[in-house]
Parts: sequence; C-alpha cells; structure tokens
Amino acid sequence: MSACRTAAIAVMLFAPAGAVAQGPPCALDNAGLTLPDGFCAVVVADSLGRARHLTVAPNGDVLVAVPSRGDDGGVFLLRDVSGDGRADTQHRLVADPMAVDVQVRSVRGVPYLYYSTYREIVRLRWRPGADAVEGAPDTVVRDLPGARQHGIKTFTFGPGGRLYVNHGAPSNACQQEDRTKGSPGMDPCPLLDTTGGVWLYDAERRGQTRADGRRYATGLRNTVALAVRPADGELYGVVHGRDQLGALWDYSDEVNAETPAEEFVRLVDGADVGWPYCHYDRALEQKVLAPEYGGDLRAVGRCASVERPLVGFPAHWAPDGLHFHSGTGMPARYRGGAFIAFHGSWNRAPLPQQGFNVVFVPFQGDRAGAWQVFAEGFEAAGSRPVDVTEGPDGSLYVSDDRGGRVYRILAHPRR
Repeated sequence: MSACRTAAIAVMLFAPAGAVAQGPPCALDNAGLTLPDGFCAVVVADSLGRARHLTVAPNGDVLVAVPSRGDDGGVFLLRDVSGDGRADTQHRLVADPMAVDVQVRSVRGVPYLYYSTYREIVRLRWRPGADAVEGAPDTVVRDLPGARQHGIKTFTFGPGGRLYVNHGAPSNACQQEDRTKGSPGMDPCPLLDTTGGVWLYDAERRGQTRADGRRYATGLRNTVALAVRPADGELYGVVHGRDQLGALWDYSDEVNAETPAEEFVRLVDGADVGWPYCHYDRALEQKVLAPEYGGDLRAVGRCASVERPLVGFPAHWAPDGLHFHSGTGMPARYRGGAFIAFHGSWNRAPLPQQGFNVVFVPFQGDRAGAWQVFAEGFEAAGSRPVDVTEGPDGSLYVSDDRGGRVYRILAHPRR
C-alpha cells in the first residue's frame, strides 16, 4: 500500500469526531461543476459508457453498472491505488450487458456483490479489494416484469434481510391507448397488479420468482431512486411523475412543463401514492385527479386519501438516485440528509429543459426541510447524473450515463 493511501486511511480512522476528512486534490475547475463553498470535485473515471447505478465498498473500491447494446457492458471495478482520486485500475468485474444497479452486502459473514438487470437480481461472491468474483452466480430473484419502458430494476436492502425492488409501470398514465390524445384511463388500472410499485423479497434466499415477493407499496409510476434511511430504517423513494399533459390534454406549455411534481415519499408497508389516478400539484400543494380519470387539474376526488409527498420537486427532472448521508466527511448540516441525483428533463419544450443536478434535502427528525441544488453544471460538462452514493470517507460519488463519468465530490478547506 502506498504511503499516500496509508496516510489517507489514518486520517479517516483517527480524525476527531466532527472533523471533515481530507481527500485527494481536486480539479482546478471542479470538473466543470458548480458546488457550494468548501466543496470541490474530481473525475474518478471517464468514458465508461452508460454508467448507471454505483456503490462504494468499505475499502474504497467503486463498482458501477454499465448496460450496453453490445457485449461490453457489465459491472466495472474502479480502484484508486495512488490516492490522487482517479481510478488507476479499471476493469470489468462482471460481464452482463443488462446490468443496471449494483450493491455490496454480506450474508452470514460472506461478502457478495449483488446486481440487477431488467428481469432479475443476481449475486456473486466478491471480497472488496479482490480483482475477480468467486464461483458461479446465484439468481436471487428471476422472472421480474421485463417491459422495456420503465423496466430498470433498481433495488435496496432493508432491515431483517429485506430486498426492495422497483417494479416500474410500462405506461405514462395507464390509458386504454397509451400516450394517445384523449384516451381515458383504465379503471381499475391492471398494471398495478404486477408493476407500478415496490415489491419486497428476501435478500438472502436464492431462486425466488416474482410470485415469492409481495407488493410493498403501490401507486408509483417508476421509482428508480430508492434508499433506506439509516435514522429510521424506513424505505424512501423519489418518483418519476407522468408526462405530456399538453400533448394529450391540450394544457398550456407552462402547465405541461411545470406539472406534475416529482414526489419524494416515505414508503411504509401498504402505502398508496396514487398513480395513475392522482398526481401532486406543487402550486396547489395538493394531490389532484388526473385528466384520464375525469380530473381538471384542480379536482381532488378519490385523491384525498392517498399518500402526500415529503417534498414536491419540479416536473420532469427525472430522479434516478437517492442516498442518505451517514458519514462524517461533510459539515454537520449535511449529515443524515438526502442527496438526490436528477437525470434532467426531455419534455418541457418549448420551455427550457431543466434538472441535470444533485439536490440536497435536510432532515430534522422525520421532517424534510427546504431543498437546495447542491451540484450543477453537469449538462454543460456533457453529463447527465444518474446515481449518488457515499464513500468510506463521506465524500459523494455521482455517476453519469451521457459522458460515462464518475465524479467524486469532497469537502475541502480553502487552500
């Protein structure tokens, strides 16, 4: 181990409580990002391809899921040996062009790498620091709903061996003719039987099928951003809201661009967030009935009883990553709060597209505070954020599926 890396580990292990960890030198231009005072950034890796979800092992190894239309996709290992913040070694640890999410978890003391595709959750033995996985893969869950629209199976772990999996609905608003002007919604929506929610499985059991799981929360069009909050052990998500109120129902360009909110929700067992019948209007601060079900963007009706969000974000920002900061590598005001990676909009035209950033939401107890943009400038740098996670020193890692970058954001004193 290099002297530089040994010193960095010593800082992490023996820094006084509340101290902000020192890290590698950052890019002079912060890799093109705009960050709050006291933060800087470095590019860990570049040109990876469609870098989607990622995780950081306890030893600092970065694992990134990179799906591909060819045969060069899979789970990639990034390792910084020199301590300069950039990956000195970069190679494919798992060959699977459909890999979209990755996590590391020990089962009865045995370390595993878990990853997901559109149809299954798989695990392999892998010890952080190793250059290869061990043995053959185990399928944890197979035969998941596999539609291409909203088919990405992100997942997260909860207490007691829980495995939460996003079952995105292959639809915009469950119309009888999907994305067809004036088509009414199906009522009840049959897609909710197998999609449009979060399903619960056993993280330690092999060979499960969709029938072995159960619907944990419903009324969620597509909840790619999932995380369990360490402070309460509860599941949270940030939901992709419906699209095309202008094209399908002749609402104004402003309504189409600003409605409905992307909802940040706490997902207790049995929760119903309301899709496709309802969506959240930020201006009204109210769930309202969707036009496919007789709504006029003000009527509440059956939506009075569905879950309200903790926060409503601007429409069409496309939340893809959620992480609750749990380390001591940032100033105290960030600890325990939520970082959310937004992929950015495609359907606000003719108004300008928005999103393409990382947002921070503080928490006081169970209450979410006022959100703020934490990191921006990704679009100008040729990037679209997908996921955000935390390293062992508390720094943030952000993936990008346009430029194939992994960014690392650190709290640094002024120099």
